[in-house]
Amino acid sequence: MTISLKQLENELNTLLRPHEFSDYCPNGLQVEGRGEVATLVSGVTASLAFVEAAREAGADALLVHHGYFWRGEKQAVTGMKRRRLSALLAADISLFAYHLPLDSHAELGNNAQLGKLLELQADGELMRRDGHPLGLTGAVARPMSVADFGAMLERKLERRPLCVDGGGHEIRRVAWCTGAAQGFIEEAVAAGVDAYVSGEVSEQTVHIARESGVHYFAAGHHATERYGVQAVGAHLAARLPIKHRFIDIDNPA
Repeated sequence: MTISLKQLENELNTLLRPHEFSDYCPNGLQVEGRGEVATLVSGVTASLAFVEAAREAGADALLVHHGYFWRGEKQAVTGMKRRRLSALLAADISLFAYHLPLDSHAELGNNAQLGKLLELQADGELMRRDGHPLGLTGAVARPMSVADFGAMLERKLERRPLCVDGGGHEIRRVAWCTGAAQGFIEEAVAAGVDAYVSGEVSEQTVHIARESGVHYFAAGHHATERYGVQAVGAHLAARLPIKHRFIDIDNPA
């Protein structure tokens, strides 16, 4: 069973509504391949290793969070960009990429799925961009120490987080935003939470956490953003006559 590439594109755009976002990259179909899709392979980043693994898995189309053609990058198709595009075009595989639309989706997005994985009871938004939530706030299932919360993150994400103690108090309320969202820690402070979780960390993030009394956890950009594409892929496979597979290319960052 297959569907047309156009039908898959329409389903994704209806679900994720990329036209409502002002983003750092084009959201949607970035590279056009064959016109029929039987197997959709999802992953975090459209690296060459991912493209090659997806080709071996029989992919007709790829769905990723980090695609190509980022604002400010060199436009010339040389080096790494040439190798990635050559692999896609030679295999006639399409590439769909959704950045902020995938972060923000209320049910299937990276932040919603991370909260579900961590058993956080979401009840608010960290901030909004283009009228959509970017980051969430909520309560832990039970009060936890900094050490216990860090251990839970490591167990769930299979990656040891960087932990910054903001004062020794228990964690009851948390804010979180996946990926490179360390700059939103001041929004987390303003939200009155006990802890903030993002993917990456910057030098100043540590000082803000300590001086503001908010525990901070850098849990990994890749590790926190593995779940949105999986959820969207599974959602599509349940609705459409296609197969879905997630391929995880390890990344320690």
